Amino acid sequence: MQPFFSTDDVHPKAAFRRWREMVCERLVPVALQTDDAGHFRGKLEVTDIGGVPISHFAHTSLRTEATADMVRRNGRHSRVYAILRLSGNASYQQGDQEAKTRPGDLVVLNARPAVCMTEPSSSLVLDLPRERLETVLGPSRLFSALTVGADLASATLASTYFRDLVRLGDRLAPDAAARMASIGIDLDLIAASIAERLAQEVSRPLHETVTVQRAKTYVEANLGDPDFGPPELAAAVGVSLRRLQEMFHERGRHVSDYIWERRLLRAGHQLSKIEHGHLQIGAVAYSCGFSSQAHFSRRFKAHHGMTPSEFRQAALEVAR
Repeated sequence: MQPFFSTDDVHPKAAFRRWREMVCERLVPVALQTDDAGHFRGKLEVTDIGGVPISHFAHTSLRTEATADMVRRNGRHSRVYAILRLSGNASYQQGDQEAKTRPGDLVVLNARPAVCMTEPSSSLVLDLPRERLETVLGPSRLFSALTVGADLASATLASTYFRDLVRLGDRLAPDAAARMASIGIDLDLIAASIAERLAQEVSRPLHETVTVQRAKTYVEANLGDPDFGPPELAAAVGVSLRRLQEMFHERGRHVSDYIWERRLLRAGHQLSKIEHGHLQIGAVAYSCGFSSQAHFSRRFKAHHGMTPSEFRQAALEVAR
């Protein structure tokens, strides 16, 4: 990671003021308070791995608040922030939800007013597209400020993966970094953690909704398997195929249509990225679970209105 700012070379009397200036003016508008400004210490490192901005915060006790006006001025309503707690404890308040996190825990905040209270601690903050999580989990207000504990295997997997990605990111070639970041985002390690947490204490009326969200998370993780389909999905989430089809149908979808749609959207995402420009169309097709390039091309044109080659050319022209 690259150093962004540290109070090590700042006079103690000016340390907290300089930290506040750097965070509030250059990163995000928030209100910061500390009980002991004269002894405040902070360090911030940043990196971008495969298009995923990641920040490492380490500081003494701090209160952070984002008011409604600050959220409005920030204008980043299409983003959510996944916070992996590395050390120390912290609490988050957003709406009527409160999360208390310890080392190894995960919490996601969306673009709404929030208050965070942290002890001397450190954390990784991932800046993610809100749509990517909402596709599999539903509206972000349902899972924002929800403690995803380190006792969950999926949370430990996500935390370990991103810690190692940050540690090794500088040693990865750009293409490799993009692929590694896509594994973490496209395969929804964060979403899988949240889905497992939601399934723990969900009320009965929401049970089927959570099952569907878990199913969608599992779909994302298995799109590259050409043998993966509705029967395998039903077995994975522990319901009969008929019941799974009924739950999707009640929400206006067919299971098989949803799986193919996600494959086609992932293929479109890959074809639109400059860093994937070296991939052959066939390689993209196979990586998204299609057994033949001809089948892929037919479905892709029916969904996107143009052939894969035409789609890639149009996307690259826009990027230039």
